[in-house]
Amino acid sequence: MHARLARLVFGGTCFICRGAASATLCERCDADLPRLRQPVCPRCALESPAGALCGRCLAQPPRYDATIAALGYAFPADALVHALKFRGELALAPFLGKLILEKISPGSVDCVVPVPLSIQRLRERGYNQAVEIARHLGGRLEIESCARERDAPPQAGLDREARRRNVRGAFRCNRSFAGERVALVDDVMTTGATLDALAAALKDAGAASVVNWVICRTADV
Repeated sequence: MHARLARLVFGGTCFICRGAASATLCERCDADLPRLRQPVCPRCALESPAGALCGRCLAQPPRYDATIAALGYAFPADALVHALKFRGELALAPFLGKLILEKISPGSVDCVVPVPLSIQRLRERGYNQAVEIARHLGGRLEIESCARERDAPPQAGLDREARRRNVRGAFRCNRSFAGERVALVDDVMTTGATLDALAAALKDAGAASVVNWVICRTADV
């Protein structure tokens, strides 16, 4: 179904190189995707010898319990994410969602929560890219159960500590998540500050566990 949708939307051309393709990407561009195959920390998904818990997560454990990332944040993955996030290329969402599905067990969680945008940002953009990705991951989708309390300046350009301060207390849960296993969905994880703040709100609402499902993981910052 994803291949048929890609042919309808992109006319049988690769989204990246515009060469002939039977799916969203041609075989060469698909092979160029920076898939994460090296051992990573199971909690934050940064590279870690033997896949052990990294020193930062040991010293300052985040509120989320695990992170599963499909790709590194490099070309052509960054081009795909930017096109979905800023240019409204919503037809890329099924393809990006499929990349996460290759690495997860949907039955391992009780519900899927896309990282919410503020009301102002949602009005400006017209859609939430995390919601569009999450629609293709199966499971019970919770779009309105969590909300962003306030609009914060963009995280881009801020250092790790500034990012943490920027989103501290930025989220609220509109219902109890008592005993539930929750998956958070987002396009890019950088320092993890946004996901950590939302995981904190979910844990305070009773969530038993919170795992991040993200398309791209940046290198350490």
